[in-house]
Amino acid sequence: MRRYSRHFIGGAWRESNGRDTYSVINPASEVPVAVLTLGNGADVDAAVDAARGAFPAYAATTVAERILLLKRIMAEYQARASDLAAAVSEEMGAPISFAQAAQVPAGLGQFAGTLDALRAFVFEETVAGALVLHEPIGVVGMITPWNWPLNQICAKVAAALAAGNTMILKPSEEAPGCAVVLAEILEGAGVPVGVFNLVNGDGAGVGAAIAAHPGIDMVSFTGSTRAGILVARSAAVTVKRVHQELGGKGANLVLPGADMTRVLPATLQGVLANSGQSCIAPTRLLVQEGDSQAAIAVAAQIFSATPVGASDEAGMHIGPVVNANQYDKIQELIRSALADGARLVVGGLGRPDGFDRGYYVQPTLLADVTPAMRIFREEVFGPVATVTTYGDLDEAIMLANDTVFGLSSAISGDPKAAMPVARRIRAGMVTINSWATVGPTPFGGFGQSGNGREGGRFGIADFTEIKVVAGDV
Repeated sequence: MRRYSRHFIGGAWRESNGRDTYSVINPASEVPVAVLTLGNGADVDAAVDAARGAFPAYAATTVAERILLLKRIMAEYQARASDLAAAVSEEMGAPISFAQAAQVPAGLGQFAGTLDALRAFVFEETVAGALVLHEPIGVVGMITPWNWPLNQICAKVAAALAAGNTMILKPSEEAPGCAVVLAEILEGAGVPVGVFNLVNGDGAGVGAAIAAHPGIDMVSFTGSTRAGILVARSAAVTVKRVHQELGGKGANLVLPGADMTRVLPATLQGVLANSGQSCIAPTRLLVQEGDSQAAIAVAAQIFSATPVGASDEAGMHIGPVVNANQYDKIQELIRSALADGARLVVGGLGRPDGFDRGYYVQPTLLADVTPAMRIFREEVFGPVATVTTYGDLDEAIMLANDTVFGLSSAISGDPKAAMPVARRIRAGMVTINSWATVGPTPFGGFGQSGNGREGGRFGIADFTEIKVVAGDV
């Protein structure tokens, strides 16, 4: 069993000041695979001191120097790809093939997109005779989730490095192993001492200390809306910048008369990939009343044909969800929907056949779901989709927007007809006959899905302050 008892602070691996521990559970076997020593406020203080000490020199580095640094990081990352995939698979349950094909490349893609954006980023421009500067914001506190751990960590770290910031990372205690490997990668790539610091811990002990710390200039958080509210409240005391990507409850609006066999496989993949543990999953299938039988038949075939398998077995199956709490939440939402009158089409309660342990969830399709049901409104974070019918397109758009969230939604159907609909969807991202945005486009949402953007030049910009130098310039 692995033991993570040290933090990476000021360029060195230091034993934690904390004494409490957390068992990291393999969600496929329900067996502990690692023991994590939880950090505390003293560890955060030490990391902030290191980051503040390193900031003046790193902020003064040139764009050319940062480009070379990102290139070295990418080379080290690729060399450790197998270690990263193994950690992700064992700790958060992604099947090893999916970890290798999607989870690990997602993190590398964040560095690649940021590198391209950095080459073209405009740090200085003249506006009305004044000089407008994008300068590094300072010390950034980063709090990241377990569902796409490398993608979220790398999105923040790459942008912060490109902008000239120093940082403290608190990864999820559910999946700390890949963050430890990444810290080793950054160390090996020659990131200057104190620029990157890793403090492992939980939200109460380390996350809260980061959010409230007066020596941290910005906190970048990805996680649930509930936790994001707590982070924002803690950060408000010091009026630091708060950059958040929170929950989602995406719609999959199927246009009238769409060819279901052509358009649904791509969008429904977003509900099933990563066992449904994606904030951008388009889980609310909205179908015109006359098309509902055809849509349900195609969706049922897709869900029924989706294999569930062990995390350590090769193959493009889906694995377990991350932990017992998540499994229980999904079961409760399915149970609630059935009690409220939803019709079970595929899947249902309990584990799939052949599994007597592990947090495995059956791919589940529910029809006759109404906006009054919890499952229409609450983020499930599992391989579960619902079907709700609409009369006309105006009602469909109203249903798509009938949520406190606004992260991402999908539209299935003719692309030309989809574009005017996309403009009426209140979400930070809208995909057409797809479920995920591509490349260094801005990632983020409206409403209770957060604020700020990550990815490419938009991510770099969010990690900068703007200064105007006017007068005799």
